[in-house]
This record gives sequence, C-alpha cells and structure tokens, in this order.
Amino acid sequence: MIGRLCALTMRAPRHQTLMFHRVLKQADPMLPTEPVAGWFDALIGQLSRHYDCIPLGEAVRRAEAGELSGRTLSITFDDGYADNFHIALPILERHRVPATFFVASGFLDGGMMWNDRIIESVRRLDDGQLPVAVDDDRPVPQLGDAASRRQVAEQVIVAWKHLPPTERQRRVDELVEAGPPLPGTLMMTSDQLREMAASSCAEIGGHTRTHPILTSLDDTRALAEIVDGKRDLEAIIGQQLSWFAYPNGKPGKDYAAQHVELVREAGFDGAVSTEWGTYDSRSDAYQVPRFTPWSRNLDRFSLDLARCHYGLI
Repeated sequence: MIGRLCALTMRAPRHQTLMFHRVLKQADPMLPTEPVAGWFDALIGQLSRHYDCIPLGEAVRRAEAGELSGRTLSITFDDGYADNFHIALPILERHRVPATFFVASGFLDGGMMWNDRIIESVRRLDDGQLPVAVDDDRPVPQLGDAASRRQVAEQVIVAWKHLPPTERQRRVDELVEAGPPLPGTLMMTSDQLREMAASSCAEIGGHTRTHPILTSLDDTRALAEIVDGKRDLEAIIGQQLSWFAYPNGKPGKDYAAQHVELVREAGFDGAVSTEWGTYDSRSDAYQVPRFTPWSRNLDRFSLDLARCHYGLI
C-alpha cells in the first residue's frame, strides 16, 4: 500500500477537464441528469476554492512547458444552449472561474439540435402510442407520465443517433410534424453569443455547424462542417477561435484520425474529446480528454474528482 501511495505522489502532474451541456433553472423530469443552478453554483464555488481553474489553452501551455503542477481544472460546455448565457455564465463570473463554450453555429437564433427536437416533441405529444416508427427491436412504451416520455425519448435518440444525417433529419422532421410547434429559444442568439464572448470568464470554441457525427461524413463534408462552423462564430464575435470539440466526441466511433488532422488543418490550436481521462505533457492537444460530473452529492463528487486525479478511477 505504501509503495502504491509513493507511486501516486510521484506520478506526472495531470490536468482535469469537466464537460457540461446545460444548467437548468429548476429540475426537469425530461432532463434528469442536467444540473440545476443551485447545485452548479455550489459546485463552482467549491472548485474555485480547491482547484486552480484555468482555461484549456493555459493547461496545454503549462503541460508543454513542464509547468503543470498542483490541482488544475478546466470547465467546458457543449452545443450553445441559451441557459449557458442566462444561468451558467453569471455563476462563473461570480466565482471568477473561466470556461470554454463550444457552439454549433447552425443552431443559433432559433435553431434546435436533432436530439432536443426529439425530447421536446415527445414532451408535447398526446398520451398514447408514439406516432412514428422507431425501428428498434425493443417495444416502445406508451406516452404518459414524465418517466415514460423520458424513456421513449432516450430510446429514439439511441436508435437514430448514428443514422446518416439526411435519414436522421427525415425521421426527426416526421416526429416533429406529428405534434405541436416547438420553442425557438432553446439555443443562444447571436447577440447573446457576442455578449458572452466579451466576458473575461468565457472563451468560445468551435463545434461544427450542424453537429454531425464526423465519421458519418466524407472528408470533404467533414472539413466543411469544421471550417464553416469556425467562420460563422468568428464573424459573430469578432475573435479567432482556438479550440474545437468533436461532436459526441468518442475517438474511433464519432471521429477518427483523419478528423484530428482536419481540425488541425482548419486552424484550431487544440481540440477536446469525450474520452475519459486526464491531460499531461504526454497527451495530444488535439484529443484532450473530458468527463461529465458523476454524483449530485458534492462530497462524493469531490472524492471522485480526487480519485480520478490520482488515477484510481
């Protein structure tokens, strides 16, 4: 045991990057894993007291210079939800904690990602059988309470996630047309993005234009998604983007080695995945690992974070 503890204390300094998508004003039974404002506020306060919270670029700079030490951590958000601006950013500013917000440019100003269109459609449909075929071997539950609707939405998302983009779009459109109109305020507006980019606690990163699974595209279309999303955002905020997040982000499944090179070719300084792990001087700056918070219990969360830092999970 003593030998293992000595080995842990001598290990290379590692940087941790947390990944969020949304921060809700209040709990939503259709989105049970998304944090609410009070919990996020308490978490960021705790992290700011016990960690050196730094931007991604600073973490990479320190690692490459051999200056990474202590407990360092970065905060990231994916997709570009309006609650990132309304709820998350003020909390980050209050605690003076920086974050990188990866935005899919095609959904700004009233757009909605395909998975959210499924969730919001299923939320609003009448009770009863789902009005479209899912093409899943499992039976689809009847729509009724929030639990059944959440189960149906999750089943549809999993079944359609890796379909070719045009086929997935066709199916989602069919589902949306079967119910009432969807809200147009889920994602940020260009004005909100511009204001966010002016904050000392926010950096904007690229996340493609329409959030496709890059492995589902040929290389020409994949590069266009990466480059066009970058240009869209740079034109809005008047700043050059340095960081990119691979949609979905699982290496070998959602993106491949050629997409890493395409991101480099597009002019990004680095990129983040959703691979579990930490970052050190031996890591690839174009495949920075990230993970999503585990427990809503902040004490358990802190313990898991420490265990991850020391390579125990």
